[in-house]
Amino acid sequence: MGERPMESGGLDPEIEKELEMMLSDESLDSMLLGGASPSTPKSESGAVGESSSEEASAFSVIDTRFEEVRVGQKAKGRVIVVGDDVILLEFGPKQQGTCPREQFGDAPPSPGESIEVSIQRYDRGEGILICNRVGAVQKAGWEALEEGMVVQAVCTGKNKGGLEMEVAGHRAFMPAGQVSMWHVENLEEMVGQSIPCEVMEFNRAQRNIVLSHRAVMERERAEARENLLKELQVGQVREGTVRKVMPFGAFVDLGGVDGLVHVSDLSYERVKEPGDVVRVGETVKVQVLKIDLESNRIGLGMKQLQDDPFTVTLASLKEGAVVSGRITKIADFGAFVELQPGVEGLIHVSELSHERVSRVNQVVKQDEIVEVQILSIDPETRRIGLSMKALAEKNAEETPRAEDSAMAKLRAKFGSDRELKGGLG
Repeated sequence: MGERPMESGGLDPEIEKELEMMLSDESLDSMLLGGASPSTPKSESGAVGESSSEEASAFSVIDTRFEEVRVGQKAKGRVIVVGDDVILLEFGPKQQGTCPREQFGDAPPSPGESIEVSIQRYDRGEGILICNRVGAVQKAGWEALEEGMVVQAVCTGKNKGGLEMEVAGHRAFMPAGQVSMWHVENLEEMVGQSIPCEVMEFNRAQRNIVLSHRAVMERERAEARENLLKELQVGQVREGTVRKVMPFGAFVDLGGVDGLVHVSDLSYERVKEPGDVVRVGETVKVQVLKIDLESNRIGLGMKQLQDDPFTVTLASLKEGAVVSGRITKIADFGAFVELQPGVEGLIHVSELSHERVSRVNQVVKQDEIVEVQILSIDPETRRIGLSMKALAEKNAEETPRAEDSAMAKLRAKFGSDRELKGGLG
């Protein structure tokens, strides 16, 4: 008679503990399939080996303590290894995936970096997720085509609503608003070009494909912005493209981030219209003046990269000197005079005339050339005080002296004691 099996209550505590751990430790495939064994998948009816495609595309592939990741969705994974052909990612405990390295070009991510990918499928043989980088251009096979993919499409023509495209040998459409982030003046220029596009809508039965190049541009811009903000610092000099000109200044794209060059920072000279200094589409050099990430504002300057005319001209200006200049602006408190390009002084209303001045434009006019005397120069505040009244006083003092000089010459000629007769005396 065989030996009777020992009841569970009589097991050695160490053995019982090991049994519990073995029973509670699910295999990776079991966890991926929601508890079903990979060798005996069950359908909803309970039959073995009849796992539906819907079930396979909706299984969870990550530990419940982490954000759920499913086939067909986007997820962020941490880079573990950067190989020659593939990049190994980790999404959570026991959850790994691969992404083709070629989709990152010459700038692959570094180990530890987090990247966003789209989950394409689960390789049961390798027990790993097959992923594609979000935004990476993929081969546009008709059977593999799906919404969210980024494919290379060729523009074949233009119609009233946008562009006619071709992808995977089938006709597609790109609305005019999805061609670019910025206004495209002439859509016909796009005809014949190969453009990376995101599949916005796809109906295989109706063969309807709607594409967007703008979505690709926005994603690339967001990535560039994130990288740029990491290295952007006050004082840096960068090149940018003028995207928009407004009355208060110009917006410059630094490559993912827009900054504002205020009208006062465009030039040392007084600027009436920013469009007189910069044009949309022009490449300019700017200096980073201010970074405020909370309000999403970046201040830029162009005049800071030019020679300061005030410093250059200051050596030739002295208090008391008489100079001439052009009236550039008239205000209630006085008139600004341009002494040199980019160097201005102010004639205060009290220094315009000996008489009471109620309105400045009654004494001087816009663009009038006037002669003034320099009263003060303050290099720290960059202010130059000018006066027309002081110059008038100076001229009045010099006039009698000129008359005395003329009488002295007459006395020397005719004698000081001789009385002059006739004429005007």
